[in-house]
Amino acid sequence: MSHKRIPKRNAAIAAGGVVALGAAAFLLPNANASQDNASGATAAPKTLKATQASNLSSQLQSLLGQAFAGSYFDSSKQQLVVNVINGDNNVIVQAQKAGAVVRQVANSTKDLEAAAATLKTKATIPGTAWAIDPKTNKVVVSADSTVTGSKWDTLESTVQGLGSNMATLKKSSGTFKTLVSGGDAIFSQVAQGTVRCSLGFNVKASDGSPAFLTAGHCGVAAKDWSDSQNGQPIATVDQAQFPGNGDFSLVKYNDATTQAPSEVNTGQQTVPITQAVDATVGETVFRMGSTTGLHDGQVTGLDATVNFASETVPGGTDTVTGLIQTNVCAEAGDSGGSLFTQDGGAVGMTSGGSGDCTAGGETFFQPVTTALQATGATLGDGGAGAGAGDAGATADPSATASDPAAGGDQVGGVADPSATAADPSATAADPSATAGDQSGTGTGDVSGTGDQTGTGDQPGTAANGTSSKHHHKKG
Repeated sequence: MSHKRIPKRNAAIAAGGVVALGAAAFLLPNANASQDNASGATAAPKTLKATQASNLSSQLQSLLGQAFAGSYFDSSKQQLVVNVINGDNNVIVQAQKAGAVVRQVANSTKDLEAAAATLKTKATIPGTAWAIDPKTNKVVVSADSTVTGSKWDTLESTVQGLGSNMATLKKSSGTFKTLVSGGDAIFSQVAQGTVRCSLGFNVKASDGSPAFLTAGHCGVAAKDWSDSQNGQPIATVDQAQFPGNGDFSLVKYNDATTQAPSEVNTGQQTVPITQAVDATVGETVFRMGSTTGLHDGQVTGLDATVNFASETVPGGTDTVTGLIQTNVCAEAGDSGGSLFTQDGGAVGMTSGGSGDCTAGGETFFQPVTTALQATGATLGDGGAGAGAGDAGATADPSATASDPAAGGDQVGGVADPSATAADPSATAADPSATAGDQSGTGTGDVSGTGDQTGTGDQPGTAANGTSSKHHHKKG
C-alpha cells in the first residue's frame, strides 16, 4: 500500500506573527474549561465552555420567544449573557434558572433584522458590511477605505435614518476583499495564471466519498485542484456557492481511497477536529493559514452581510450573507483556511476581510455548519480534517517558536502541564523578514477568479522549506 504525504508546514507560519503563535499554548490537549457550577438551589450563572454557551443560547431562544434579543459569551467570566426586551420577571427568572446572565435591552431581534434589511435595500455598496452586535444591541455597519464621497454620504444617511440607538457606523482599514491564495495550500492553473487557496476541512460527501470544504470563491475560480503548484489535479469541485447565501465549495478527491484525517496542524501541534459547531459572539477562535500562520481573536458578529467589490464584473458587487464576523486578522494567502476552537470544533472557512496581521483587521468566515447542511457532507470517519498536516509528525523544527505566555484570551482553561510547550529558546521571527506566500507580481485579489498572477503566489524570503498542505493519504 502506498502512502502519499504532503510536505509539512513551513516556517513562514511564525514569520507571519510571533504573538499569534504564542496562542498555540492554549491549544494543548486536555485544555478544557471548568465545568458547570455544582448543582444547588441558587440561580447563579453557570460557568460554560463556548460550545455549551452556544447550545444554551439556542435553548433559551426557543424558550423566551420574542423576548429573546440575542446573546453573547463573556469569555472573561465564561458565562452566557442573554438579552431580553420583556420586563416580565418570569422571563428573567427562566433564563437565570437555565444558567444565563440576563440583560434587559431596548432593541428586539425583529427590529435589528428590519434595520439590516433596510441597509440591504438602500446601502448595498461595495466595501460595506454589517452584522447585529448583541453586546451593543445594535447593528454595526463597517465601511472600508473605498467608501468615500457620495457612497459614504448614502451609507451615513441610511444609518442615521435607522435611529440613533439602532445602528453604529465605523471605518475599517484596508479594503474588503476575498483572500484568495492559501492557508494549507491547494493550487489550480487557469488561463490568467495560478490560483491558490486553502483547503479548509476534510469531510465525507453524501455519497460516502472523501472530500474537503473550502471557500466558494475558490470553487468558482477553478474546477481542478492540486496539492502542489505544478502538480497533477487531486480533487475536483463538486459544488460551489459564491456570491449569495454563502461562500463555500465541496471538492471531491479524485482517488476514492484517499484518507483525510480529522486534524489541524498548527505548526507546533496537531489539534483533533471532533465536531462542527456554531460560532458564539464573544468566544475565542483560532485561524490557520500558510501566509500568516496561527492567529486568534474573538467572534464579533453572526449572520453578517459583506459587499465585496466584484473583480469579475466591472463596477459590480458580490454580496455574501450569513457569514461570521471576527477580529481575527488574515491576509492574501489565507482564503478558505480553517477557523476552529480550542477543543476541536470546526467553525468556519476564511472568506475575506480587510486589514492585515501587522496593524490588525477584521475577517469574515463561512460557517461550517451551514456548508455541511447545504452540501450534504459530514465530518467524521476518515473525513473531518481541518488544516490537517502530517498526523504522525511533529511540528517543523525549522519553524520559529514564540513565548508560550503570549497570546489572547484563554477560553477553555489552562494548558495541560504535561504537554510539551513551545521551545522558549527558539529564535524569534525577524520582524524585517518578508512574510511568506504574499501575492506576486501583478497579483489582484480576484473574487470569483482567485489571486491571479503569472508566476503564482510564491513564498517570500521568510519562508523556509516547502509550503504546507492538508494531510491526506492514499491507501
